[in-house]
Amino acid sequence: MSTEPKRHHHHAVQFYGSDAELLNTVGEFLSEGLVAGQPAIVIVTPEHRDGIEQALESHLIDVRAARRLGDLIMLDADEILATFMVDQAPVGSLFRRSVGDVIEQTRRGRERTPVRAYGEMVDVLWKQGRADAAIRLEVLWNNLAETHTFSLLCAYSIGNFYKQTDRYQEICDLHTHVHPHEATVETA
Repeated sequence: MSTEPKRHHHHAVQFYGSDAELLNTVGEFLSEGLVAGQPAIVIVTPEHRDGIEQALESHLIDVRAARRLGDLIMLDADEILATFMVDQAPVGSLFRRSVGDVIEQTRRGRERTPVRAYGEMVDVLWKQGRADAAIRLEVLWNNLAETHTFSLLCAYSIGNFYKQTDRYQEICDLHTHVHPHEATVETA
């Protein structure tokens, strides 16, 4: 299978320098989908969970109601990683079963509706020094898009890529859209 992202789905990456920059992008991405009737799955670290909820509320999303109705699913990034990592590497069949099942459960009763997903699992892996595992996970997301309908936003701290321009380009190539770090845009 190709590692390139399928162009019929949206798989974006946000490189961020601050939590405020990240939360603004994530809040916009998720709220646009929720307002359009698209359910959202958020696979997040504890450090960003409250901030994402606040960002959604700033976009006039009733987070409690969305969660109660099953329109907003909040999951812990480390817990989800544990469901498909074996010997510090993501396993495709376990990933499809774990994350694919969450997507399908979220779509139940609205099969023609795409899901919006935001995930920090790749950033968690990268920060742990497991760049190859993060890249493999990006490929698994692209493979999952062949059988599931979703728009995905991933995020990486730009500090992860100091002197790693080849790896940075590799990450960019695995996405259909790239949101560069604000400082990168300002100085370009």
